[in-house]
Amino acid sequence: MKILCVCGLGQGTSLILRMNVETVLRDLGISADVENTDVSSASSMSPDYVITSNELAQTLAGSPAKVIIVNNYFDLNEIKAALQGQIN
Repeated sequence: MKILCVCGLGQGTSLILRMNVETVLRDLGISADVENTDVSSASSMSPDYVITSNELAQTLAGSPAKVIIVNNYFDLNEIKAALQGQIN
């Protein structure tokens, strides 16, 4: 399974989200390839899931990937709840 963490520029915020997603996935016992990138590059990639903010999710609406919205990239509980609801 491939997961893409997306922010506007693909630098700091998406990297923080990626590290927190990896932590949550480890806690849940789920194995995945997690990467981070900017919103422009994300639209040309083909992950299984995209994790991003509500604002950027609108930009990725045409993506074949399942888009998961997380508003607070630092909140492990929010990330966990979002992933548990979407990822098997």
